[in-house]
Amino acid sequence: MSLGIRFGERWWIGALILALGAALAGCSPAPGQADEEREPHFLLGKSRVNAMDYTGAVEAFEQSLEVNPRSAAAHFELGWLYEQKVPDPAAAIYHYEQYLKLNPNAGNAAIIRQHIEACKQQLAADVMPLPSAPAAQQQLENLLEQNRQLQAQVDHLTDLVRQWNAWYAAQQTAPAAALQPNSVSPSASTAATTPAMSLETQPQPAPTAPAPPPARRQIEPVTRAAAPRRHMVVAGETAMAICRKTGIKFSALQAANPGVDLNRIRVGQVLNLPPP
Repeated sequence: MSLGIRFGERWWIGALILALGAALAGCSPAPGQADEEREPHFLLGKSRVNAMDYTGAVEAFEQSLEVNPRSAAAHFELGWLYEQKVPDPAAAIYHYEQYLKLNPNAGNAAIIRQHIEACKQQLAADVMPLPSAPAAQQQLENLLEQNRQLQAQVDHLTDLVRQWNAWYAAQQTAPAAALQPNSVSPSASTAATTPAMSLETQPQPAPTAPAPPPARRQIEPVTRAAAPRRHMVVAGETAMAICRKTGIKFSALQAANPGVDLNRIRVGQVLNLPPP
């Protein structure tokens, strides 16, 4: 009888132990992040963070990743350390992204993405630093001075072009003025009036056929000896283009401009044109 009681007690105790074990198994955390955080190197890293040994904590979490490369918890801790304690924006971005890749449904995913953007901005600021205020002011003053110098050069060149245009216009109007009837030279006028004055003081000869007025014979050479034609080179013109425009030969243009290299004419240069 006592033997049966003892056997029943043992059976009841064993059943109770099995039920308790099953209950404990059902309440224990599922394998995953909890297992990652129980890894020895991970625990060592957390203890070093509490001791403010951030460099040592980075080393411990890196070792935890060597043991378990898919440890999202270790990536998160490293991202935080590289962002806040051991500044390295590029490393922080990498570990944060790995954390989101391994744990896409994380409740803090939106916050982690904000931290990634902040790290990217910090990285861009480190790569492309803005100049200091005094340096920027000096650069601005240098640019303004260069602009003033360039404007002065432009004004000078504009004045030169205006002078050349005025001179060229005067040269173009000179032949037209020489062809006007009232442009007879004083010597020609004197020659035309002198015979008339001598006829009044001398005896009148027998009437003869009137001779051609000598003044007109003198005017004709003057009009033919007008100022030679000239041409001022404009932008884009060549010697051959001038020849085609004026209807002259290249050799005649070269003969009218001895000592001038027609292959190297420049804007504003004045060339003599041979008679047509």
